Amino acid sequence: VQLVESGGGLVQAGGSLRLSCAASGSTFSIRSMGWYRQAPGKQRELVADIARLTGITNYADSVKGRFTISRDNAKNTMYLQMNSLKLEDTAVYYCNADLIWGNSWGQGTQVTVSS
Repeated sequence: VQLVESGGGLVQAGGSLRLSCAASGSTFSIRSMGWYRQAPGKQRELVADIARLTGITNYADSVKGRFTISRDNAKNTMYLQMNSLKLEDTAVYYCNADLIWGNSWGQGTQVTVSS
C-alpha cells in the first residue's frame, strides 16, 4: 500500500488546516489508518486513528476537541481537519496504514504553526 499525504503548510496560531492521505495499491488489506506526528527532537506520536470498516476513532488527549479524523473509503482517502492550531502542533505529520500483514507509512508533510 502506498500513502501520499498533502495539505501541510504554514498557518498562524488559531488557524486551520486539513491534511489528506490517499492510499493506493492493496487497499483491501487496510484495517485502520492514522495520523502520527514528529516534532524536532521528539519521538513520533499518535495523533488520531480511525478503523476502516467501523469508523471508530481515537485521539491523543492533546488534540481532542480540535482535530477531527475522517475517511472516505470509496476514495481510499483519510483526512485530518485541524482547528485552533497551537504552536506545539508544529511537526511533520505522517500517514500510517495498519495492514493485515504489516504497516505502511507516507513520506510526511510539514505543518508549521506561527505566532
